[in-house]
Amino acid sequence: METTVSEVEWKKGSAELLILSLVEARPRHGYEISKLIEQRSGGAVRFHVASLYPLLYRLERRGWIQGKWVEESGQRRRRYYRLTAAGRKVLASQRSRWQEFVAAINRIMEVEGA
Repeated sequence: METTVSEVEWKKGSAELLILSLVEARPRHGYEISKLIEQRSGGAVRFHVASLYPLLYRLERRGWIQGKWVEESGQRRRRYYRLTAAGRKVLASQRSRWQEFVAAINRIMEVEGA
């Protein structure tokens, strides 16, 4: 049997791109990021707290996102993440590489003679 890329490996490779993309427009907290990924993927991609928050902390340590604690009336304290200038550069690069990859896969999958 051939070795294939597992769903877990795929998630690891694309998780940074997904998170950076979601905090590009505006700051978001972890739970919101998780729910948006699930909603926009139609439930095909999910991140559990155990894997999402360590990734957010890693992106923050790299300087790609910046977190800020916010307390809103009647709600618990949440950490909102926003994209940094360095994160914008990384996102642009990752987006470009992802688009090239998808285009290459699409070329491979094209039906010959169609």
